[in-house]
Amino acid sequence: MFDEIVRRMKPVPDKLKAYGFRAEGKVFRYNREVCDGEFRLTVTVDSAGGLDTELIEIQNGDAYVLYKTDAVGAYVGKVRESVREVVNDVVRNCFEPAVFKSPQTLRLIEFVRSRYGDDPEFLWDRFPDNAIWRRKDNGKWYGVILTVKGSKIGMDTDKTVEITDLRMDPSQAEDMLAKDNYRPGWHMNKKSWYTLALDDSVPDDELQKRVEESYGLAGKK
Repeated sequence: MFDEIVRRMKPVPDKLKAYGFRAEGKVFRYNREVCDGEFRLTVTVDSAGGLDTELIEIQNGDAYVLYKTDAVGAYVGKVRESVREVVNDVVRNCFEPAVFKSPQTLRLIEFVRSRYGDDPEFLWDRFPDNAIWRRKDNGKWYGVILTVKGSKIGMDTDKTVEITDLRMDPSQAEDMLAKDNYRPGWHMNKKSWYTLALDDSVPDDELQKRVEESYGLAGKK
């Protein structure tokens, strides 16, 4: 429900705590009453920056979910707006700008920076959450980071995922794409690029090896 509000933002734990969130394992939770004390609202923020809410009717203890649906009407609209006001305030006070949020994406960015001295380049104003890596010597791309719906790359989810496209030797394409979690290149030449989801489905050491291979391929004439 709030994907657009937290998109390209990341939570700051110290700010969450100062706001009134309490740490519970890998998430932070915050409770307050809304709608003149009619509901108890719980806001949950996870380590990846995801934000969710739950409303409980104080009088009977029942969960109220209509505000998360397409239901229309003055009452549900009022409730939805009350929740949105709280969420906007939480994001304004406890989040900071961040294009990529997946922990594995952030680790990969740091690896590339350390290994090659390259930072992601954001080339497209229309697609501010997509970026590329290119070699300094010849300007050729060796990696792309994209943000897409999982279903668009064959995953069983419509949630937004971060992916990377990397180069491969066309002669090895069949073997490469036979590996678990390796997919044809998204928006790239499928004969020489493949896609990996940056969700830890491929271990960091393997992912780093693939980046090094891609960097080498981009250096060939």
